[in-house]
Amino acid sequence: MLVTMKDLLRDAQKRHYALPAFDVSNYEMMRAVLDTCEEEKSPALLMGLGVDLQGKGMDLIASMIAQASRFYSIPVCLHLDHATDLALIQRAVAAGFSSVMYDGSVLPFAQNAQNTAEVVRLAHAAGLTVEAELGHVGNAMVGNETDTAINENPEDTLTDPADVVRFLEETQVDALAIAVGTAHGVYKKTPTLRIDRLDEITAVCHCPLVLHGGSGTPDDQMKTAIEHGITKINIYSDVVAALNEGLRGKLDSASNPATWPVFTFEAAREKMREVVRSKLRTFGSSGKA
Repeated sequence: MLVTMKDLLRDAQKRHYALPAFDVSNYEMMRAVLDTCEEEKSPALLMGLGVDLQGKGMDLIASMIAQASRFYSIPVCLHLDHATDLALIQRAVAAGFSSVMYDGSVLPFAQNAQNTAEVVRLAHAAGLTVEAELGHVGNAMVGNETDTAINENPEDTLTDPADVVRFLEETQVDALAIAVGTAHGVYKKTPTLRIDRLDEITAVCHCPLVLHGGSGTPDDQMKTAIEHGITKINIYSDVVAALNEGLRGKLDSASNPATWPVFTFEAAREKMREVVRSKLRTFGSSGKA
């Protein structure tokens, strides 16, 4: 049975660790995350990304993960990542997601707050957790090349601590994603997190804080961010890179064009598990289930 993200983040906030949140696009990614989390005795926070939820994808991925959670002893949460419209969130609620994110970060403050409050009313009525974003975490090099940023400077869209209190009061959101120097995707240069800005935010924010763009951010910086209040860190590109590297190596060396998928994905599966295990241990969620 799925649990809400609010329950997981409350414990992370209390015990000063962070949960890695993994976008999973297919069965192999789901298994890599769930199997490794069970081995590490960590809660599992899985996310669905809009590009994978088109058509029947929403219902198929949600039902796959909900049913899979019954076979694991750890708590499992299914979170909708980066939804920008109410219709997608309504579909996620109907499909059985236990948590949703509304991302109005590119909108003016008033519109972001108004839309987020509407999502909170809808989701809370159904018993779901809501995450929102204040400030804007842009893209580095992402899987869809048309969305890759060319000249975006993370410093231009950092979260303003002065806006945080008013945003929380107006929305009653359960978790807040903030911009302190990260970007989505594969970095072109190593990011430098603004821990000073994070401290300013934690000083006025009572709810769990979320860091997007965790892939490629150096471990020491992520550990510092956790020490200063981050309780959830999103991971996608690192796992996708491991998947693609494993598949490339296997397919380049395979002589049989009809090699069974259980063998085709063998190396990819292990490489993904290595990434997942590393994040669980780095963020401190191992042993917390």
